[in-house]
Amino acid sequence: MDNKNVIVIGIVILIIAVAGIIFFVSSSQQYERIDITPNGTSIEVPYNKTTYEGEFESAKVWDWDEGMLITYNSNADKNYLKVTKMGFESLNELIKSSGEKQDFGGQTGYVIDADKLLEIHLFDMIKVNYKGKFYCIQLSNNTTHDNILICCKDKDMAIHMSQSVEYKNVYKNKTTDIEDTIEAVDNISKDVGTLTNEYEKYVNSTDNNSSTNNNNSSAIAMGFDLDNNINKIESIITKLHI
Repeated sequence: MDNKNVIVIGIVILIIAVAGIIFFVSSSQQYERIDITPNGTSIEVPYNKTTYEGEFESAKVWDWDEGMLITYNSNADKNYLKVTKMGFESLNELIKSSGEKQDFGGQTGYVIDADKLLEIHLFDMIKVNYKGKFYCIQLSNNTTHDNILICCKDKDMAIHMSQSVEYKNVYKNKTTDIEDTIEAVDNISKDVGTLTNEYEKYVNSTDNNSSTNNNNSSAIAMGFDLDNNINKIESIITKLHI
């Protein structure tokens, strides 16, 4: 075999190798890393396909044509009653009860029909291709307080995403929700007590001054502004974030 034939064969082999690499890269799923908490916990999602849909009552939602990512962080939730936390836990329980439990690369996952997902309220607001089966993986971390739900039609994608999570705590550690609520109620009680004392002083002052008219202008003169304190009470109520 002369040198010319060797060169031609070498070029052909090189072209085939390059074509194979291009095909592999183009056909394999590419991923990009996103933060699910600002400068904190992150995860890899399908590259150039994933859309952030926003927050629904403190739960964050990302989706792409054949899957979704839902996250919730209790330390980021400012509501004392933690309604979203209860909803997220209920969502996980519905998936567990409606899906088939399986092992996903050493992690527990659930296979669930798309029709079953649509029975869950949150999913009817997420516009993805609801056909066939979805592979769902639920993750949580007690240190960062991240709760993550991955549901997609590609099992390998669900596994890759779950294994790509890098946890990082960026929120100041809180006490338990009950202790938070007790502290909030205690602070509100002190505020209400202050207003009550001011009102008692006003009433005593009006009783000792028969010439004082019983209206808000005279109350202001006595150091108790009725309208202003109504505003204070309304402000106190909003602290509960109900």
